[in-house]
Amino acid sequence: MSENTDKLHDKIKEVNITSEMKTSFLNYAMSVIVSRALPNAKDGLKPVQRRILYGMHENNMYANTAHKKSARIVGDVMGKYHPHGDSSIYDAMVRMAQPFSYRKPLVDGHGNFGSVDGDGAAAMRYTEARLSKIAGEMVRDIDKNTVNFVDNYDGSEREPQVLPSRYPNLLVNGSTGIAVGMATNIPPHNLGEVIDAIFAYLDNPDITVLELMQYIKGPDFPTGGQILGITGLRQAYETGKGIIAVRAQHEIVETKNRTELIITEIPYQVNKTTLIERIAEVVKNKIIEGISDLRDESNRKGMRIVIELRKDTNPSVTLNNLYKHTQLQTSFGINMIALVDGQPRLLSLKDALTHYIAHQIEIITRRTQFDLEKAEARMHILEALVKALNDVDNVIKIIKDAKNPEDARNNLIATYDFTEIQARSILTMQLQRLTGLEIDKIHEEADNLAHKITEYKQILGDEDLKIEIIKSELQEIKDKYDDPRMSEVNLYEDLDIDNEDLIPVEDIVVTVTNNGYIKRMNLDEYKLQNRGGVGMSGVKLHDDDFVEHIAMTSTHDFHLFFTNLGRVFKLKGYTLPSGSRQSKGVPIVNYLNFQPGEKLASFTTIKDFDAEDHYLFFVTKRGIVKRTHINNYKNIRQNGIIAISLREDDELLVTKSTNGHKHILLGASNGKAIHFLETDIREIGRTATGVRGMDIPDDEEIVGFAVVDGIEDDILVITENGYGKRTSITEYRLQNRGGKGVKTLNVTDKNGKLKTLRKVTNDEDIIVVSDRGITIRMPIDQISQTKRATQGVRIITLKGDQKVSTIAIVDHQEPEEEVVSNEAVVTQEQMALSNQKKVLEVVELEALEESVDEEDTKNAKQTKLDL
Repeated sequence: MSENTDKLHDKIKEVNITSEMKTSFLNYAMSVIVSRALPNAKDGLKPVQRRILYGMHENNMYANTAHKKSARIVGDVMGKYHPHGDSSIYDAMVRMAQPFSYRKPLVDGHGNFGSVDGDGAAAMRYTEARLSKIAGEMVRDIDKNTVNFVDNYDGSEREPQVLPSRYPNLLVNGSTGIAVGMATNIPPHNLGEVIDAIFAYLDNPDITVLELMQYIKGPDFPTGGQILGITGLRQAYETGKGIIAVRAQHEIVETKNRTELIITEIPYQVNKTTLIERIAEVVKNKIIEGISDLRDESNRKGMRIVIELRKDTNPSVTLNNLYKHTQLQTSFGINMIALVDGQPRLLSLKDALTHYIAHQIEIITRRTQFDLEKAEARMHILEALVKALNDVDNVIKIIKDAKNPEDARNNLIATYDFTEIQARSILTMQLQRLTGLEIDKIHEEADNLAHKITEYKQILGDEDLKIEIIKSELQEIKDKYDDPRMSEVNLYEDLDIDNEDLIPVEDIVVTVTNNGYIKRMNLDEYKLQNRGGVGMSGVKLHDDDFVEHIAMTSTHDFHLFFTNLGRVFKLKGYTLPSGSRQSKGVPIVNYLNFQPGEKLASFTTIKDFDAEDHYLFFVTKRGIVKRTHINNYKNIRQNGIIAISLREDDELLVTKSTNGHKHILLGASNGKAIHFLETDIREIGRTATGVRGMDIPDDEEIVGFAVVDGIEDDILVITENGYGKRTSITEYRLQNRGGKGVKTLNVTDKNGKLKTLRKVTNDEDIIVVSDRGITIRMPIDQISQTKRATQGVRIITLKGDQKVSTIAIVDHQEPEEEVVSNEAVVTQEQMALSNQKKVLEVVELEALEESVDEEDTKNAKQTKLDL
């Protein structure tokens, strides 16, 4: 027993576990790196791919032969060259057959080989395959000793270490692989561009990577898409590592009722089904809004993913959000690692071309040497044949006199100084070669071979000739297999693009109706008219609705929406729904989270919340005013914040931005106005109530508010029945806040109560909106400038029981010239009558104003006594 123990003890070998782990892991790592995961820089293939192509070549499964069962191919490769699972071999072959995985597929598959939706291929017993046409270029000349062969796993077969690869497959089809401690991710490229770059490199070996990029614009993915930016691309080509962004290609289709985003190409290696599911998910979770429908209409003709948008959605903004939250935009990390002489190397673009060109020079050299040796061997025999045919009678006699073939061979060698090979060829020559025609053929073949041998020797001794051959053969491949780029390269696109960058800065008019419908329109929607016109429809409304707020602003400005209950919300102009002049708009509750009984009171435009001299001035219907710095409203939650605290019987009327040093005018419905300095109102906090700005009777309310700079401004007042006038600010004496004010308008049954009060200049237009949605736009200078206590002139002709709802002051616009047809030309008599009518109207108007002025003078005296 002890003897056996001693024998076992003698066989035990002590090993340092650290050293053993290190050695074993390195052996495993190198096995994975060299024999499994990384492509060779010469042919761009991993071992399993190379074995599949060589196995099909050995079985003559070329593009001009019939397809063979995939199971047969896999079995052959597994049994002879690749001692691993059949699934790994079949998966590699399937990928080489997929046109959405390889830029130039190397396998011509017949049957279900998967789809871009992520569907797997059918089982290998159902599918068939053969080499594609361009795969034939990978194995061309392999039988001419162009590459080295090694034993297979059990030494029973021989397999190539690398394929001749007569085109640059490493760059054309790219490669992806994960080894131990490293990974490779080489994108596919356009065949014609890579070949052009090789030509440029051969002409100028000192060419730079940047100069090579004049030929290779960037990767060319089989699924198309758009490649963005030059920084990551240049870094990848210069160093071998870099990151590029790939976007889907799209079309924007505008129809009468909707806008559609049509996705026609998706980024490389993106699963279409997964992409569509992700889009549906972000829409469901309201990460992206504005998408009403999503359909996959892809078919054999191409990819077509339809994303239908709501009417008020900006397609550029939606697309930008899809890029951010879905795989419509992906990052492709380029990591160009390949095996160079059995060692993994990080290759630049020039390095990849260098190794390929060196491989092709070796292929040309070895192929030419093979052809030379074969030609010289044949020439050696032809020389004997020619020599024998020149003395054919004696040769026949020597053969006839010989006792056996061995004697005949020896006698021929002795007589003609033949080698053993030459003598044997003479003995095996057929008698038909002795005819005159065959003798001529032998002489002709000898002459041709002599010419070829000379040519082969020239090639072997001249590197420039080898390069010309490479160029010629690559040009032939380019002419045969080149096709246009599939991926567009956009070197100037900004990857960190914001939604605002996609939206042009435009002047817009924002309207809000009494029932809470909001929309924005381009300012050009309102055509200039003359004073006294009947206006045109500005908003399509229900009978019980009317426009209550209107303001000119910009798509990129911030908009603060103040409610009658004193809360404030913040939105950008471009986020508001866009509509035509006739459209009703969208309920504002879709954008602002109102409480029960809450409605919009006012909104103002803010460009910068950090400006030092920038305040918000608040006015309530009961005459309370407040001044607060704009910075207090910089951070507004989606649900809004308190802008001003109100008393129970009060509501917010209007809010405007000021610089803290303005003149303030308030107008009341009883036709009175008060003028005081903004500095009379001290700055207070956001939630404060404010102080009294104007003392008004209980049955009246504040209806107008103007912020003026000095004595050059005019004050415009409009009544509810469509009358208005301009009055110089100098007519309004400066008072202390809290007073009852002075008369700004003579209120009568004809013109009605004061509706609004605004500051205006001669370089502006006024838009007047009725409670039925009728609008009129006219220059301010068409409105008469009169004294303070007058009735005013007609601004808009209102029909029935219509009333003025609101007004907006906008920049002046010249009226457009109207093209009138010949049938619509007014006769001179009609024009004369029209002019006469206008003169009568002016005379009547002046008479009316004179009578009003007399009455206003009496009223003014009484007002002075009251004050």
